[in-house]
Amino acid sequence: MEYHYLISGLPDLQQANAKTAPAQDTLLEELQNTLAPADLALLAVLRMRYDNANLLSYLADKDAKLNPLGNLSAADWQELITLMDELDVPKDNRLQPYVLEFYRMLNDEKAAAEMVSKEDFLATLYYDFGTGSKNTFLAEWFSFCLNLNNILTATICRKHGFAVKQAVIGNNEVAQALRTSSARDFGLSGLLSDADKMMALAEEQNLLEREKKIDALKWAWLEEHTFFHFFGVEHVLAYWLQCELLHRWDGLTVEQGKEIFKNVLNDLKKDVKF
Repeated sequence: MEYHYLISGLPDLQQANAKTAPAQDTLLEELQNTLAPADLALLAVLRMRYDNANLLSYLADKDAKLNPLGNLSAADWQELITLMDELDVPKDNRLQPYVLEFYRMLNDEKAAAEMVSKEDFLATLYYDFGTGSKNTFLAEWFSFCLNLNNILTATICRKHGFAVKQAVIGNNEVAQALRTSSARDFGLSGLLSDADKMMALAEEQNLLEREKKIDALKWAWLEEHTFFHFFGVEHVLAYWLQCELLHRWDGLTVEQGKEIFKNVLNDLKKDVKF
């Protein structure tokens, strides 16, 4: 289905100006009133990243404030967790198979003890779910983000002497190469065309510039992969993602950015094996 009226009416986004992006909740309301059910289901897959964070927050604190951009409310999570606790094979359209797998593993003492972190395990399952999408744009976007995140993480780990194997998530060919290869380029030559560009980003010393370049690479990918789908749902999904890229800078100061990076390094240090 094509969305000529919707796309023509969306504000033009400027990569260097976050103020050009509509508020994410306002955009969501517009899309929910416009997209066909099948296309809303595709948007829901992107919104599941908020569900993942909300689930972890809810499990830690039933009164935690959840991100409204997720698909599920606190009441939804309460009902789904009750279902998962009471039934071996719960059936509910709100319950994604990767969430059930995560919850089952989390409640298995042996499996839970082997998790590097709940966040990484859930992220791995989510990426596997996303890359398996029947929508080509979504599947390729998840693959691109997984590869980018893993290459940045692996390069930074190697540079600082941290364990690479435990920090890489996902199970695709690139992830396996990053975990096992001792080659300078992790054996990615010929496997991934953007590998050199991605590794170069990790060498950027200025943290602010690094994040801007990462966003620029993602933005370019979205532009390239929607060039022939200007009025299709792919363009709408890309627009949502571009707004996310712009809004992630809202209220973020340089000091907060440094603190985030320090926390990332501290998390990586936990995985060092002596």
